[in-house]
Amino acid sequence: MALRTNERLRASWLVGGAVLALAAAALSIPALGRAADPWSVGSETCQEKGPGGPLFITATCVDPVLSKPYVDIKRTGTITDAKTGIKVEFLYVHGGFTGTAAKFSYYFPASNSYKGRFFETTYPTLSREDAEEGCPQIGTSACSVVFALSHGAYVVSTNNAGGISAGSVLAPYRANAAAAKYSRTVAAQVYGTSVRPRGYLYGASGGAYQTVGSMENTSGVWDGAVPMVFGVPNAIPSFMSAQLLALRVLRDKLPQIADAVAPGGSGNPYAGLSAEQQSVLREVTRIGAPLRGWWQYATMNGGGFWAVQGIVRATDPSYADDFWSKPGYEGSEPAVQGARIRRETTVTALAGTNELLLADVPSGDLANAELQITSGPKAGKSVLMTEVTGNKVKVLSTEGITPGTRVRLDNSWLIALEYYPRHQIPSPRENGWDQYLDAHGNPLYPQRKVVTGPFLNANTAGSVADGGFHGKMIMAESAMDVMAYPWSADWYRRQAQAKHGAGASDTFRLWFMDHADHGPDLSAYENGVGFGQVNHANDHIVGYLGEVEQALLDLDDWVAKGTRPPATTGYRVDADNQIQVADTAANRHGVQPVLSLQAKGAADASRTQKVDATTGEPVEFFVNAEAPPRAGNIVKVEWDFEGTGTFEADTAVPPSRPAVALSRTHAFAKPGTFFPVVRVTSQRASEAGRPFGMVQNLAGVRVVVR
Repeated sequence: MALRTNERLRASWLVGGAVLALAAAALSIPALGRAADPWSVGSETCQEKGPGGPLFITATCVDPVLSKPYVDIKRTGTITDAKTGIKVEFLYVHGGFTGTAAKFSYYFPASNSYKGRFFETTYPTLSREDAEEGCPQIGTSACSVVFALSHGAYVVSTNNAGGISAGSVLAPYRANAAAAKYSRTVAAQVYGTSVRPRGYLYGASGGAYQTVGSMENTSGVWDGAVPMVFGVPNAIPSFMSAQLLALRVLRDKLPQIADAVAPGGSGNPYAGLSAEQQSVLREVTRIGAPLRGWWQYATMNGGGFWAVQGIVRATDPSYADDFWSKPGYEGSEPAVQGARIRRETTVTALAGTNELLLADVPSGDLANAELQITSGPKAGKSVLMTEVTGNKVKVLSTEGITPGTRVRLDNSWLIALEYYPRHQIPSPRENGWDQYLDAHGNPLYPQRKVVTGPFLNANTAGSVADGGFHGKMIMAESAMDVMAYPWSADWYRRQAQAKHGAGASDTFRLWFMDHADHGPDLSAYENGVGFGQVNHANDHIVGYLGEVEQALLDLDDWVAKGTRPPATTGYRVDADNQIQVADTAANRHGVQPVLSLQAKGAADASRTQKVDATTGEPVEFFVNAEAPPRAGNIVKVEWDFEGTGTFEADTAVPPSRPAVALSRTHAFAKPGTFFPVVRVTSQRASEAGRPFGMVQNLAGVRVVVR
């Protein structure tokens, strides 16, 4: 009877692609079991990879905690990507796993567009299984659902069993895996086919940790994965700490550092720095901070450091005391002692949501420092200060604080943690920390008993990344990422090569995106969501969402048809752990177009990166752009001559060509220093006329107008 009901359901679900009487139809979806899903489940219980290790999930085992799926909602729906205006219809199925907080949502496309695949995205702090409206940076959203359904893939989305903090061992990958496996049972009912759907997982940042961990701790659950902006296991909190150290020591010099590495700059960011400043810039650069990333110094703040430092303090509680009192630590150095603040003051007023006015606030570094309560019912407690402006401070909570409350401002932990990377050398080695070893491989600084980074990696991913993934993988990394330092992807590539040997090229690709940062889409930069609000970010960086879309499609072609995706990006890691990508499209590979921009003023004999001009003088600009082999055609060229953040499309772009050479002339009406930018977009022919798989790059020059 159930089968007949489902046959009627499918018939009414899609007639010419339209959803008809689905809401009234009864969808009977069997529980997880051999008869219902012979290709993905069996009778055996999943086993640990080793004694005390993570549970290893296969296509034919059952997770003992997630063995009883249920469905509680089924309905039709529509969703619209506000940015593109594309609207899709879907069958929505919601459920979870009995006895747990794990929940899932499935979005199934019309049967006449279904191509036998699903996409699933993840991020560790997400605790919502339904798609978010709009296009947020992480998790399932309207735009990710529209992309998937427009390409014949259904969507799997989970709540990570409540998120990493609430979901315990289920959150890193087990809830996602169980939902992915059960989705095949539901898909069989929806589409009436026993053909196993191919599945792909993807996630950015902490979601990259999850994605890599998922592929290393499962086999046959997903066929491939796209981890984006991956960080090495020891990245947290060291990458954040290094940024904060640089922001403090280099504060007054960051404008000239950014200028030196900008187009037409001197190329020497160390010029004009004191010995201490040079040392810190070199240290932070060698741990991986991209020099070209300092263009956004004004909005950098250590990223999620405020959320992470509490974990460090819990796992290594004696560190700050040791830092300020024991030999070998930097706390004994006069310059470091001079940065330490311990000041008693009084709350004069509550100024707004989680904001306080204080009687006095000393100058110095207090953002991410402690506000310790020394009087009243909450005496002995402390809260973190996230922003400090004059005498106003923003804290995580004002509970127990009233006008008149005595407090102490203390940045002892903050300053100590800025030097934490020196005391956190990982094993096995990760090359950003090699600078802290002497010629014999011995640490230059005292080492802590706990190395926090791998612990956090395992807590997020289920285990520490080691390169032993199953299935196929295309890793997408940004060459100007100021949060997950770019050499991290090279580290993982080398681990994968060690595990897979000669077969690594049959399973792994690494695509670098030049001029890309941590966020997949630039709207978050402009709107101040997830990143500090940055004016005209699009004059400095491009998003990588189009690259990820193409990676998912290429991954499926690799799995389903054996079509090998574009080769790994041609790059090298220099002596300072900076990623240097190849100059030409033929050598660059990957999927991003390669371009160069030069300018020529009236007095210039040749084209150059820096031009001196006078007001009203025509300046010529020349762009050469080429897509790498098999990466599509150049479909758009845009110009922003005066750094306004508004680009004008070039109408002279020839159609269907992998390479273009164009020139434009522009005159500047007022004096000043300008950074004209050209942005180029490539796209595969298969996506022509659609807003998907748009891969961008940009280039700039400097024009000084007098």
